[in-house]
Amino acid sequence: MKQQCIKVPKKKGEPVRRMLLELGILDNSVKIDTDEIFLYLPLTREPAPGELESFPEETKLTEFDFELQEKNPVPEDLLGFSPSYEVIGDIALLEDPDLDNEKASRIADALLQTKPNIKTILKPLTPVIGEFRVREFEVVAGEPRTETIHREYGCRYKVDLARAYFTPRLSTERSRILAWIKEGDTVVDMFAGVGPYSILIAKSKKPSKVLAIDKNPDAVHYLRENIILNSVKNIKAIEGDAREEAKKFAGTADHVIMNLPHNAFEFLDSAVLLTKPGGIIHYYGITPEDDLFGSSIELIRAAAEKAGRKTEILDKKVVRSYAPHQYNICIEARIV
Repeated sequence: MKQQCIKVPKKKGEPVRRMLLELGILDNSVKIDTDEIFLYLPLTREPAPGELESFPEETKLTEFDFELQEKNPVPEDLLGFSPSYEVIGDIALLEDPDLDNEKASRIADALLQTKPNIKTILKPLTPVIGEFRVREFEVVAGEPRTETIHREYGCRYKVDLARAYFTPRLSTERSRILAWIKEGDTVVDMFAGVGPYSILIAKSKKPSKVLAIDKNPDAVHYLRENIILNSVKNIKAIEGDAREEAKKFAGTADHVIMNLPHNAFEFLDSAVLLTKPGGIIHYYGITPEDDLFGSSIELIRAAAEKAGRKTEILDKKVVRSYAPHQYNICIEARIV
């Protein structure tokens, strides 16, 4: 069965596979194929303009003759439609905000029957809200809990989803950041949560230290548990406001990670204060499609100029689609 696919060298196949999954365009109805050098990843549709910009340059769009996948029953077989859900550890989050109780129960039953790795199904009752970025949930089926352990890139993250924010959808982005970190660097994660950026960096690289800051005491509780769980020693977990903590560590950071996309712009003065000459800010934002990067770059430049410093934009990319006509973006800016 010949169809469109991504051709990529084997050594870069897994990150690309994850990126295609996050975009929702990896075709699981046929078998991924390989030869001695390349991996062939089948697509459900042609990538939209810009979707492949962040892929490795060796990535090619081509065609390949795939075999149909022999598959076990999936939720679609029982339901007659494809349910929208996200898996964190052994918990499935139902993503349709308009689900009634009857439909949610049907989806939950189908997931428990076809996905043995899922033990609990949650329905969010609120969006991400409040200072600590958390949601309220209803347990639809399975074990009555909101705590789980999520595995990602060789790390384990214990989290209570009702007490601290976590999303697996940034796994590829977290891995991408590793390429920027060098041995001996000092990294400040201004909004660390339970530690998915900080712990991955500390475990995979050899930074001098990672300062992981969060204002949510529950998030910091799990951050400290996860530091022990992953046997990393070069992290300092700090409970506090990033603005106040920035004053204590001014001019020390080779890298400042600002993963608070809705509000990061409010903390740019503090990020500039943290960054040593030549250090890099990794700035995340939510922006409209008609102004993906321009306004954010100006905000970064204005914060640097206010401190008598200059900026050099090193990279800018779309991380993922966030909502209709809105995107989660990242800008790498050197502060000199």
